[in-house]
Amino acid sequence: MKIVERRFAEADRRTLLESGMHPLLAKLFAARRIRTAEELDYGPARLHAPALMKSLEAAAVLLADAIAARKRMLIIADYDADGATACAVGIRALRGFGADVDYLVPDRFRMGYGLTPELVDLAVARRPDLIITVDNGIASVEGVARARELGIATLITDHHLPGAELPRAECIVNPNQPGCGFPSKALAGVGVMFYVVLALRTELRKRGFFDGKDEPNLGALTDLVALGTVADVVPLDANNRNLVAQGLKRLRGGQGKAGLAALLGSAGRAVRDASAFDLGFIIGPRLNAAGRLADMSIGIECLITDDEARAANIAQQLDGLNRERRKIEAGMLEQAMAFLKTIPESPQSTFFDAAWHQGVVGIVASRLKDRLHGPVICFARAEENGRPVLKGSGRSVAGLHLRDSLDLVAKRAPGLILRFGGHAMAAGLTIREPDYEPFAAAFERAVDELLPLEARTRTIETDGSLDAPHFTLDVARMLEAQIWGQGFPQPLFCDTFAVETQRVVGERHLKLGLKKDGRRFEAICFNALEHAAGAALPGSVRAAYRLAVNEFNGLKNVQINVEHFE
Repeated sequence: MKIVERRFAEADRRTLLESGMHPLLAKLFAARRIRTAEELDYGPARLHAPALMKSLEAAAVLLADAIAARKRMLIIADYDADGATACAVGIRALRGFGADVDYLVPDRFRMGYGLTPELVDLAVARRPDLIITVDNGIASVEGVARARELGIATLITDHHLPGAELPRAECIVNPNQPGCGFPSKALAGVGVMFYVVLALRTELRKRGFFDGKDEPNLGALTDLVALGTVADVVPLDANNRNLVAQGLKRLRGGQGKAGLAALLGSAGRAVRDASAFDLGFIIGPRLNAAGRLADMSIGIECLITDDEARAANIAQQLDGLNRERRKIEAGMLEQAMAFLKTIPESPQSTFFDAAWHQGVVGIVASRLKDRLHGPVICFARAEENGRPVLKGSGRSVAGLHLRDSLDLVAKRAPGLILRFGGHAMAAGLTIREPDYEPFAAAFERAVDELLPLEARTRTIETDGSLDAPHFTLDVARMLEAQIWGQGFPQPLFCDTFAVETQRVVGERHLKLGLKKDGRRFEAICFNALEHAAGAALPGSVRAAYRLAVNEFNGLKNVQINVEHFE
């Protein structure tokens, strides 16, 4: 592991400083390629125009016609937080426009991902005239064909990368489809659906739909957009940061959805202090737990209800599922790490255990990826349309495009992968169990070819040393109030500390007393015993750390969260 400092243009730092920005923020933002304060001036007017997205106007016309004709619409959602929030945005907006709309989430344990022919057959019982996919559908060639065969129209809204063949849907809205000039390719599924309902409102205005009546406030949906965007770990480019900023503003102002407030409350977090961290690490996992262990319909109901008591009850269910998920995940991770110890210097990237839970393999892959600093795919047994298969979920590192790697394997060994899809950093796939070893070997070969040598050394990027005057609660709060996430990383500082005290807490964390330049600091290193062979740290460490706000018994103080140490 190598700790390095992010570089920044001094001219950018000075420009930001001259605009009145706090000196620390000026340095941090300059290191993230922000050149002017205007780039951080978020608001609806600064979002990319909907007109820039291919087929968006056609989608609006399709939906407006369906509303006018009182046609039945059915949203087919994905079973993660992005899919759930995209579904909730669609349900809330379309019902606000007077549409006859319901939703259906596939059973991930029996039907798998996306709009499959089997799911279309199940959806027929709802008698839909129009199926709308959210956060899925770009690869559903067979499912769309089945819907067409049954006389059901389809509108695909997705953000995943398309394959060689696009489904023959009535309309496809996806910033990553061929010929789409929308500037932000990083939109999450919920972001795409938000743009669809914005375009629909514009179309309905043209038709005089709102004459004499109030328009639904689509800005009220931005808290859901923010949650799905952060939880799906898409890059926070300027457009996505803008969406997240608007959503957090609503949430902090007490105007958020009852379900989001209830989920924060179940974790003991205050709505007024909600941050991007809360979206990604507090609400997101609780919402995802429904899709991983039970039925994401529970999570969607939490997002679409305005009844605070009902939201609180569902939030408690989701909190319980999340605790169960953590327990399952810990056991699976322990198994995988124990296996690794039996193979010295293993370059292994694929893992499978017959007892693993398919709803949690993605999280385990993410944890192993962080431990091994390489792409990892974890598999679990599953059943798909009555036949046994292995379902894999993978996570990657900078330097290796995971979906492209799977595409290479699929082209070299046709039939080895039954289906796959995803992004650069995350992907899912289905294979036959007897094909696990051939797939593992083929994937290892692809990784060897595609992962650059320099990407194999774990590099921790930091923002350098933190000046003594900035070790304050006010600075920690200021940092937490900003928009950080994938591609726009949360500040990570690096300094050398004397280790005065250390003790194990919670069985695997280290509580530390650190000293620097005559000042003492409270610190914690989470999961330290999972990464290190023993508990003891030397008398001096070079640590990469975050400045955090720690609350205990109602009192808040600044705390150092050690992420890595030498």
